[in-house]
Amino acid sequence: MKTVIIIPARYSSVRFPGKPLVKLSIGRGLQKSLIQLSWEAACRVKNVEQIVVATDDERIRTEAESFGAKVVMTSEKCRNGTERCAEALKNINFTGDLIVNLQGDAPLTPEWFVEDLIEAFKKSPDTQMATPVLRLDKDSLDSFRLDRSSGRVGGTTVVFDNKNNALYFSKEIIPFVDEKRLMQQEACPIFHHVGVYAYRPEILSKYRTWKEGNLEALEGLEQLRFLENGCTIKCVLVDSKGRIFWELNNPQDVMKIENAIQKI
Repeated sequence: MKTVIIIPARYSSVRFPGKPLVKLSIGRGLQKSLIQLSWEAACRVKNVEQIVVATDDERIRTEAESFGAKVVMTSEKCRNGTERCAEALKNINFTGDLIVNLQGDAPLTPEWFVEDLIEAFKKSPDTQMATPVLRLDKDSLDSFRLDRSSGRVGGTTVVFDNKNNALYFSKEIIPFVDEKRLMQQEACPIFHHVGVYAYRPEILSKYRTWKEGNLEALEGLEQLRFLENGCTIKCVLVDSKGRIFWELNNPQDVMKIENAIQKI
């Protein structure tokens, strides 16, 4: 499949202004920006036609071009990464099969998460949109709980039906599971939504024509606009293979991301 990876990046994040440019320690006294680490994660994905950083900020453009990334400028009016990908797609005149949105705050995304996502489209020609989901382990569940108990908006969880089609995404931990019942489960029944999306060009173009939905506005989750407009989102179960996965949502996540990077 002819695939492009677009990395949407904005400077004016409410929770973490300037996040794409934050420097992270990678070991041996070296540092790299978050946007560079995310771009390098994208570069490890096999069989991709091109990789593009999409931004509305000249500071991010300058940084991305300094390490060799292709950059496409987009409007300041883009309200989320999916809108930015849709605009970038139009600006680069892509005529391929699949667009992957690898968000610029997820440098710990293993390449096989994206490769599994692309493979899901090969197996299911009717799939219009898909996203990876990862079963939580104890440490990840504890991290979710710490964010919520500290009043921080952190990672996203998802519930899906028996055909792996998403039912709902939330910044809360869903489904609710009583602690006693949770301890009785062989495997945690709660899934982390990995912030990567893949779309066929037609559904991404439609997204730009839809107004922001009520649930999307309440949760601050762009993917809910697809569900609110009747689009099916396929959830692709992925395996971390022992790797730590976490997004850089808040300044408090920097040390966790740095420690994980240095273990790769």
